[in-house]
Amino acid sequence: MEKANHELGELFLQLGLSDEPAAIERFIASHRPLPSGMRLADAPFWTASQAQFLREEINDDADWAELVDSLAAMLSD
Repeated sequence: MEKANHELGELFLQLGLSDEPAAIERFIASHRPLPSGMRLADAPFWTASQAQFLREEINDDADWAELVDSLAAMLSD
């Protein structure tokens, strides 16, 4: 059974990205800020499968949705 509380690094692994803290910081620094009003899943830096995963998690209010929202906030600031 999948655990409901995930860490940011686990989300990055789920997206096929490095979960190393420095890599996460670099990713956020190089992709922020998202244009005003742009949904995270619509950002141009995702692959089609990454965008689909993000969209599904939010639309389904699934286990990862809270972390997806957190990542969106980090990229929007």
